[in-house]
Amino acid sequence: MKVACVGGGPAGLYLSILLKLQDPSHDVTVHERDPEGSTYGWGVTYWQGLLDRLHAYDPESARAVAEHSVRWNQGVAHVRDLATRQPGDEGHGIGRHKFLEILAERARTLGVRLEFEHEITPDALPDADLVVAGDGVHSALRTRRADRFGAELRPGRNSYVWLGTTKVFDSFTFAFVETEHGWVWCYGYPFSAERSTCVIECAPDTRDGLGLGEGSEADALARLEKLFAHILDGHPLIGRAPAGGPAQWLTFRTLTNRAWYDGNLVLLGDAAHTTHYSIGAGTTLALEDAMALADALRESADLPRALARYQRERQSALLSPQSAARYSAQWYENLTRYIDLPPDHMFALLGQRHSPLLPYVPPQLYYRLDQAAGRLEALRRLKRWLGPKIARSAHTRVLTTPKDRRAVRPPVG
Repeated sequence: MKVACVGGGPAGLYLSILLKLQDPSHDVTVHERDPEGSTYGWGVTYWQGLLDRLHAYDPESARAVAEHSVRWNQGVAHVRDLATRQPGDEGHGIGRHKFLEILAERARTLGVRLEFEHEITPDALPDADLVVAGDGVHSALRTRRADRFGAELRPGRNSYVWLGTTKVFDSFTFAFVETEHGWVWCYGYPFSAERSTCVIECAPDTRDGLGLGEGSEADALARLEKLFAHILDGHPLIGRAPAGGPAQWLTFRTLTNRAWYDGNLVLLGDAAHTTHYSIGAGTTLALEDAMALADALRESADLPRALARYQRERQSALLSPQSAARYSAQWYENLTRYIDLPPDHMFALLGQRHSPLLPYVPPQLYYRLDQAAGRLEALRRLKRWLGPKIARSAHTRVLTTPKDRRAVRPPVG
């Protein structure tokens, strides 16, 4: 089979690896419009379950990823002047640049052609049996066929900025700071022995009231460094804007697609779906897309049948994380509902932010029920039974409410 992967992100590179491992005679090319090594972003988070799956599919690249990852097994939440720590599942962080370097080197050794600084346009698709659109949330290949894919993009409410720092956090760190214009908070996690990611979020009114969206990025970083001085310990925040440019504040966009393939063009990773960054699953889900697509192509030589299986399996698998991401984003959008709880209660509900029950139950009552459910099997069964029903009902309302639907448009410029 001749395969062209458009987009040199984790999903496209890992798919190319898996296809070559399945059959070295496959002709696989990865096309990336940017120069090699010019990736955006800071660190990638993942959990042990993904590492186990990477080992099952390709032990060699999995060992390299594990070797260059850092780990933590607890979280800390700073609220005003109080810090609360709780143990948790082991998390992993790796620099995005290092991660892509590992995957690119592995792909090359297997015979994949990597063509950097080579942009593919919808008007000139590669001559291939299968074209994989892994070109991100604003996928040009998908946008040209928007009516067939049925893409919908729903913007969230809050603003966020993706930063780095030389402060190496020893755990996954949350910090919530109250200002005269509202709350500002950050998510911090290490991804190497020298750097951490620091995502800062707030409501748009808070951002504007603090002047964070005005002037240069350097001005905004100086203000944010003062707000989060208690966790940065004198370390700077690092942005990505050109010298003198404004801070790159964003609004998260949740993308869904009715169909994931059209003819021999198939969507992968962020071109197919997005989930809010607060659940830390974007890269994991993209890699799992690659695994599922490779499995489907191995199981069936009939391309339409294979792509139909891939779409069916991944759309089903994404229902749970998409629900979790939606409720997680809403938790932060309604932060004032939880922020004045006792610190240990607030941190416990921070860990429960994915729950479809939490928005409908008074926070203190939910906390008591959750504590009781940890001891009573009957309540645990009730939560497991009731939660998915509410999630499915809410998911159906989101998909069928016309006012919430927004068509995906090509990026301006």
